[in-house]
Amino acid sequence: MKETITGMRRFVALDVHADTIAAAIAEKDQAARDLGVIPNREESVRRLVKKLNEGGAWTACYEAGPTGYTLYWQLTGLGIPCMVIAPTLVPIKAGDRVKTDRRDARRLACSFRAGELTAVWVPDAPHEGLRDLVRAREAAKQDQLRARHRLGKYLLRHGKRAPQEMRAWTESYLQWIKTKVCFDQRCQQVSLEDYLNEVDHAGARIARLEKAIDEAVEQAPETMRELIRALQALRGVAKVGAVTVVAEVGTFSRFEHPRQLMGYSGVVSREHSSGGTIRRGGITKTGNAHLRRIIVEAAWSQRYKPVLSPAMRKRQESVSVEVQELASKARHRLHQRYMHLLGRGKNKQEVVTAVAREMLGFIWAIGVSVERAQMLKAKGAA
Repeated sequence: MKETITGMRRFVALDVHADTIAAAIAEKDQAARDLGVIPNREESVRRLVKKLNEGGAWTACYEAGPTGYTLYWQLTGLGIPCMVIAPTLVPIKAGDRVKTDRRDARRLACSFRAGELTAVWVPDAPHEGLRDLVRAREAAKQDQLRARHRLGKYLLRHGKRAPQEMRAWTESYLQWIKTKVCFDQRCQQVSLEDYLNEVDHAGARIARLEKAIDEAVEQAPETMRELIRALQALRGVAKVGAVTVVAEVGTFSRFEHPRQLMGYSGVVSREHSSGGTIRRGGITKTGNAHLRRIIVEAAWSQRYKPVLSPAMRKRQESVSVEVQELASKARHRLHQRYMHLLGRGKNKQEVVTAVAREMLGFIWAIGVSVERAQMLKAKGAA
């Protein structure tokens, strides 16, 4: 994309909303000017492209947002180079207090012409489909947690307590609620049944989505399947976790260094330094929140001794020797890192965040290794 944009003299920025698109153009050595506001419809975009093509070659950009990548695919399908921009990294003047769609488009066009914008990775169809599926499962898990909280607090409010030896939300726990818990008042019994139905519905929804994820992985391209299989060699990364990482990261080779992947996930620390003063704070969280969540969850497993469990040994049987060595190194290194930071008096959340950041380095190494092997395999087949 950079090679395509190099040498361009006309830069078009689009401020995209659900119903409208405000367009502006910045040409070489000229002030940015408005192109007007058009409906966010395919035929309107097609007419705008036809009009701009009369003036010669041009390139477009717009900020990533809730409208997704539909406009990107439409423009590239029409032969127009397009970039999707990270909105949090767009330069903003500190004293600018007026915000309109037209002004946003002109400002974006000027920044685009100056080369000050940062493009985001646009997933292809297999990655986007898999990502939508794992995010749907994540939403289902959140709904299940809320449904369980409502039911649990309802039982607590009425003094209904399970036996101490019974773990919450196991099959026996749910069976205890269905068979042993009842209310004399009809209204309260109906409320209990409704809360139970929500919990059962959430569980069935998650099971249905996980089955769909399994089917999607089987139909995914070979490189994606190999990446998912290889990442499961790491402790704390099971199938759903590996699918989430691959769907959110996409191509690991697009990161030249693991620190870039760490920054992409938002687990690097803040810094505000001036002169001889250096101040560092918590993590930036300016990155992919879905990737950050799954990696932090996986990092909690590093607190256990680095023993190769039967399940992990079985998962490692189908991966290359290089991946097995990386996974073994990660298992020992991350556990040592966890114990070292804990011994220095750090609280557990800070320790796990630091371990998650280092774990991303091993994930990057495994991802690059698998992609390189698949590339060599494809060249050999050709």
